[in-house]
Amino acid sequence: MTSLQEIARKYVLKNAFEYGTANVGAVVGKVIAEFPDAKNDMKTTMTCISNTIIEVSKLSKNQILNEMNRYEYIKKEEKQKTIELPNAKKGMVITRFPPEPSGYPHIGHAKAAFLDYEIAKQYDGQMILRFDDTNPEKESQEYVDAIKDGLSWLGIKWSIETYTSDNIQKIYEAAEKLIIIDKAYVCICSQEKLSAKRTHAKPCTCRSNSTVDNNARWKKMLSGKLKAVLLYKDDLNSNNTVMRDPALARVITKKHYRQKSKYIVWPSYDLAVVIMDHYEGITHPMRSKEYELRDALYYSLFDSLKWEKPTMIPFSRLSIKNAPISKRLLTPLVKEKKVCGWDDPRLPTLAGLKRRGILPEAIKNFVLSFGLSRVESEPTLEALLAENRKLIDPVAKRFFFVKNPVPMSVNNLEKQQIVVRTHPKQDLGNRKIDVDGNIYISESDATELKKNEELRLKDLCNIRIIKLSDGKMADAIRTDDKTVEKKIQWVPKKSIKCEILIPKDLLKDDGTFDQNSLEKAIGLCEPACANIREGEIIQFERFGFCRLDKKSAGRLTFIYTC
Repeated sequence: MTSLQEIARKYVLKNAFEYGTANVGAVVGKVIAEFPDAKNDMKTTMTCISNTIIEVSKLSKNQILNEMNRYEYIKKEEKQKTIELPNAKKGMVITRFPPEPSGYPHIGHAKAAFLDYEIAKQYDGQMILRFDDTNPEKESQEYVDAIKDGLSWLGIKWSIETYTSDNIQKIYEAAEKLIIIDKAYVCICSQEKLSAKRTHAKPCTCRSNSTVDNNARWKKMLSGKLKAVLLYKDDLNSNNTVMRDPALARVITKKHYRQKSKYIVWPSYDLAVVIMDHYEGITHPMRSKEYELRDALYYSLFDSLKWEKPTMIPFSRLSIKNAPISKRLLTPLVKEKKVCGWDDPRLPTLAGLKRRGILPEAIKNFVLSFGLSRVESEPTLEALLAENRKLIDPVAKRFFFVKNPVPMSVNNLEKQQIVVRTHPKQDLGNRKIDVDGNIYISESDATELKKNEELRLKDLCNIRIIKLSDGKMADAIRTDDKTVEKKIQWVPKKSIKCEILIPKDLLKDDGTFDQNSLEKAIGLCEPACANIREGEIIQFERFGFCRLDKKSAGRLTFIYTC
């Protein structure tokens, strides 16, 4: 019969794993639900839970996870969450995901893309993948391909793929219409002068030009004879500075990755997004709260062009503590070679998360958990890693690994072959390990050994320490297989050299780059690891989940996943 102490440990472990520190109040209800007799003596029950919390608080997260594998937990039935859209009809919803191809996609893009995709699916509509490629100075085909690859890896399927740069003529037509109705004018003032005028809500001399003059200037811009900007004529006295005659188009002579030298006048995002949303029939454009001040401009342009307005859906931008989630921060890290590329496992790029071993479903569950909330938050990466653990724990094979190996001799351990389960619960087969009296244990375990101490070599045998040498080696003798509390990890003498790259927070609390954010663990893993496929995620028992990144002669390189 299961004891109160065992039930208490089961739920203390779970509560500590999920929240960092277990709470008596959160645990007691679950203990009583599974062990009703516990309420007959609540003083004893509460004391038992409190003492167990103290014991569990001394364990690492991976030790807690390993212990949890001994128990079965009832999973809650989770209802499929739905998101209600205003002014939405089944089969009529069209959303769009409009990334600029100026960098590799990151987890912030994943949030926006999943919202666009899942909402369109929910309403039997369609999602358009639109590349907002109107800045030749930043964009490239490499980034287009990276975005498409990232979305495909996430499992997002778009209905149509479009490029804003393929629709420049339509944008020019809309710009000319705005000029004709005196809602746009061509300005030849310097950027410094224009900024000063906006700041002080003063018009420049170009603002009073006639529509005829503005149209003539526009033609010169298109032909390359005039370097100027097209400005939207709105309210210079607006408290929303976005509305103080914002730029709609500018001259950029750099060759475009897709259109080459076909155009030299390129629209701003504010103009392009309106034209594309109109012609593509977008019913529910979604964008993060950072664009909130630009919503007034978005709707004003629709009004000026006398087009039916869609329903804008705002949501909070995703931020993760000590992780740079913006191309503005990510690009310098890559270009300055502070990281080893866009797929560096420390980066929150999709390529980096994939290389680390984060599953698409974990990313989906994590980003959609915020829904369409507009409340700003800054979760740690741990919330994503927790989602990932739930998915990989039932399917990841288990293997032995020791960090900084120290030799140990077990004097009376005969040469033998043991058979070990590859997973504690699932039927993932067994692996065989050839053992004799010479093994390795980790340096951290070796330094804590005491002479005459009895402990268990996990899945092998009990031993008693008979000789120590400053944590550099140890002699032991096999003892009876009685129950002992302490267990340590080991590997056989014939093991495989391996290294594990351990990603840490890329940024310090002050926002600066942490050059020590990628640690390396050197050690040995059991011979069966030779059969692990590149890209496969496994668990090194009592260490953590890892993904095999690279196989080379005589060494395996893993990346610590979670």
